[in-house]
Amino acid sequence: MSPTRNAGYPEPGKTTVYDTTRSIDLDTVPLNGGVLLKVTYLSIDPYMRNKMGAPQEGKWAAPQFTLGQPLDNFGLGRVIRSDDSNFKPGDYVYGFLKFEEYVVTSSAGLEKLDNQAHIPWSAYLSAAGMPGQTAYFGYKEFVKAKKGQTIWITTGAGAVGSILIQLAKRDGLRVIGSAGSEEKVAFMKEIGADVAFNYKTTNIDDLLEKEGPIDIYWDHVGRESLDIALGHINKYGRIIIAGAISGYNFGHTYAYQNLFNIDQRSLTVTGFNVTDPELAEHWGEAFAREVPVLIARGDLKHREEKTPFELAGDALVRVLKGQNTGKSILVVSESG
Repeated sequence: MSPTRNAGYPEPGKTTVYDTTRSIDLDTVPLNGGVLLKVTYLSIDPYMRNKMGAPQEGKWAAPQFTLGQPLDNFGLGRVIRSDDSNFKPGDYVYGFLKFEEYVVTSSAGLEKLDNQAHIPWSAYLSAAGMPGQTAYFGYKEFVKAKKGQTIWITTGAGAVGSILIQLAKRDGLRVIGSAGSEEKVAFMKEIGADVAFNYKTTNIDDLLEKEGPIDIYWDHVGRESLDIALGHINKYGRIIIAGAISGYNFGHTYAYQNLFNIDQRSLTVTGFNVTDPELAEHWGEAFAREVPVLIARGDLKHREEKTPFELAGDALVRVLKGQNTGKSILVVSESG
């Protein structure tokens, strides 16, 4: 699966292409000290849209997808051959993988999965993987939860937001969750949200006037949602920004009305990326120890939407339009 450049939503078959012309000799392809993997699952995430722009320059330039080359993202695979004694054929691994059925890659950065909790392998791309880490790391590091406080979580039925709702409820917070369909509203209520609403059919100002004010705002959306949160947040409130999907396809320009509240109300605003090594250093061991067990027990609920590999472009569009239910996962080879 490879990309081309465009503005607006990606167009499957045009700006993302499923390519069947590549081939690989599994018995003879050089490994150069690495491993050959049969890919099982790949993750589709909103931030991938940011990597489909023109190449960037400068100190803060973000890496972009290369035209005509496979996309890449977090994925799971099973080792077929190995030049690294730490990885044996049959091992399941997690890492950043190219969107191909078979991948030769360096073993550096790959994590061997023992799955002692016996959860579905695909969960390592959802609640037990990067989305779960985003929720867990960010929550533990930045939310600074105090029992009885109110948090508003956007995209609360999504892969990250749904985990956040459950973490916040475990700590005694009052949770407001927003999402874009009645089905998602029902799911947020099922996992414990005290207030759940459809942002497409709700006057958010009116709702927060009644249900707020909020102490914490967790943002995946940006633009209007962030501005409304700034208008309904308490003094010394905390804003955690983990994404801004509303601007990924058509730009982030927005005429904010309430930015002055950041200084007027002494707010703390924190943006973060789950790949920050300090976050993994602080919380990685606790996450690996706690979260798979919670999933296995049924104490941490999550949903997955699985899509055949050849429909990766369609899955990306569904995620960017908010049409997916739960974590979007591509199935390359479920049998491994």
